[in-house]
Amino acid sequence: MAVVRGFKGLRPKEDLVEKVASLPYDVMNREEAKEMAKGNDLSFLHIVRSEMDVPAEVSQYDESVYKMARTNLDRFQEEGTLVQDEKPKLYIYRQLMNGRVQTGIVGCTSIDDYMNDIIKKHEFTRPQKEQDRINNFDFCDANTAPIFLTYRKNDTINAIVNDWIKFHMPVYNFISDDDITHIVWVIDADDVVARLTDLFAGIDYLYIADGHHRSASSVAVGKKRREANPNYTGDEEFNFFMSVIFPDEDLFIMDYNRVVADLNGNSQEEFFKKVEEKFTITEVNEIYKPMSKKHFGMFIDGKWYELKAHDGICDENDPVDRLDVSILQKNLLDPILGIDNPRTNTRIDFVGGIRGLEELERRVNTDMTVAFSMFPTTMDDLLSIADAGEVMPPKSTWFEPKLRSGILTHKLSD
Repeated sequence: MAVVRGFKGLRPKEDLVEKVASLPYDVMNREEAKEMAKGNDLSFLHIVRSEMDVPAEVSQYDESVYKMARTNLDRFQEEGTLVQDEKPKLYIYRQLMNGRVQTGIVGCTSIDDYMNDIIKKHEFTRPQKEQDRINNFDFCDANTAPIFLTYRKNDTINAIVNDWIKFHMPVYNFISDDDITHIVWVIDADDVVARLTDLFAGIDYLYIADGHHRSASSVAVGKKRREANPNYTGDEEFNFFMSVIFPDEDLFIMDYNRVVADLNGNSQEEFFKKVEEKFTITEVNEIYKPMSKKHFGMFIDGKWYELKAHDGICDENDPVDRLDVSILQKNLLDPILGIDNPRTNTRIDFVGGIRGLEELERRVNTDMTVAFSMFPTTMDDLLSIADAGEVMPPKSTWFEPKLRSGILTHKLSD
């Protein structure tokens, strides 16, 4: 049974939210973050990418970076940019992108649920990235970025959320630079908060959609605080982390495409012959965007091709093996192009679908040799793999729109 509870949100004044809200820390590098925040002292990037405020020669993982994050967070509160709510509340966060709407509840979820697999995962984490957010959260004494969770839809929860939206004004309503609308309502009625908390207690599982490193880091910080406070009761804020929880029907997974630097010593003719052992190759006259599973696009030498996987190429009863990303990896990227470990191999790169397939052409025409367009992983795929306790190959899912940081922050101390 899932634990979801209210918290005293630390959030921007209404007239400052557009300046404060920022893209997630992990969709940009240090230089890009600095450019995005240029001329904006209120950007939350000063907290989640605080390395941009220390000298360039200082490592982004240096302790001074995390101390700077805390200094900036304190400044935001001292100047009144961020103000903490006086009592625990739940929040509704709605995003609109290209006519599509996703609406989630912002609340705190339990580190015990994470450890007991009530909150299910589908990706491995990398120790360095995990440690980075551990330090950020620990020094800031706050969850400075939300975890993106999902659950199998519940009509009663949907009805309560929709009723609240219908009869209450939002506290925030703005359009970010990437033309995404962000709307937030505060659920400040104790009986409604209690009702939603009870309903989530009847939900068997929550699933991490995006934010595996942030969630693992939040749990690590909570465990660290427990060790420092052996008489903890379990009700302290450090036992919980901030999440935005969406019904599965609202979410949209985009394609996550691949580009490879070379043909691993094969001539183009040799490469095609090897590919034909597992795929039917058909030249097409335009950019090829796969419209169904087991179909892939390939761009090489200025031409697009459709690749259709042969029958029997995977185990249909294995939720990981039947993923398109697994099929491409096991039957082409590894055996033909030598991409044995896509997590670490420097000859492969990944392009989120938000950039469009023209970006694949651009990469092949500049620094790569061959590109592959993918059919998106589905929400059913994600839930099935998480339920089976399995792990997806890296770069299997790209969620859009991204949650903004800075709209809500969860303090780890009362």
